Amino acid sequence: MTSPSRIGYRNLSITQDSSAARIVLNRPERRNALSLDLMEEMIAALREASTWETARAIVIEGAGPAFSAGHDLSEMIGAEEAVLRHLFDRCTAMMETIHELPQPVIAKVHGIATAAGCQLVAACDLAVAAEGTRFATPGVKIGLFCSTPMVPVSRAVGRKRAMQMLLTGEPITAATALEWGLVNRVVPAEELERAVLDLVEAIAQSSAYTVATGKQAFYSQVDRTEHDAYETCQLVMTENALAHDAQEGMSAFLEKRAPVWRGD
Repeated sequence: MTSPSRIGYRNLSITQDSSAARIVLNRPERRNALSLDLMEEMIAALREASTWETARAIVIEGAGPAFSAGHDLSEMIGAEEAVLRHLFDRCTAMMETIHELPQPVIAKVHGIATAAGCQLVAACDLAVAAEGTRFATPGVKIGLFCSTPMVPVSRAVGRKRAMQMLLTGEPITAATALEWGLVNRVVPAEELERAVLDLVEAIAQSSAYTVATGKQAFYSQVDRTEHDAYETCQLVMTENALAHDAQEGMSAFLEKRAPVWRGD
């Protein structure tokens, strides 16, 4: 594993392993609570990793016994309105950055993912969880409704299931998270790394240009009406079909050979 980063991070680490950039939340003593400093570093790390030419996917994971327990509540007690507005603004920026990057972002989840930690899982493009992981939006139990986590969670699991999580605050199991669509796979803890690598390797076989184009198009169309979504995607597909890698891929398929991607 190598570390091409030239930026010093205090609350996370960023390295590259084969085709994946790895971002590890590194506040294990606080269950990787998303402090303001950590979120600012995460935004910078995501943007840095997206510039690495050989990084075909970005994996987010947590050090210690948990993925992330959500916001650092100690920063919110007694805070002024301007401070809280800034805190939630940076959290939103972190989540939106995940969707803006050309590479798919994969959550590698273990232990717990609660509140904004659950939000982070839902915001990632893909997620793999270890058996025994628990997911929750428990803010209602402490008087602070998980309103911002609600945004990606409700889009991932649907209205009734999201409301169940939000209104009760009760955790769901990894198996339930899989059934509801919050994660893509659930595997034994000892198989978690292999399952993540399988996704990375599958992504890396395709053109980086095509994957980036498809990811951008997905988020552009997913919340539009069907007609508007078609209007958007037919233009994207036309431009995609004209690109070198699409022409190469179609030619390779017809000629029964492996494509040679150029990345454009």
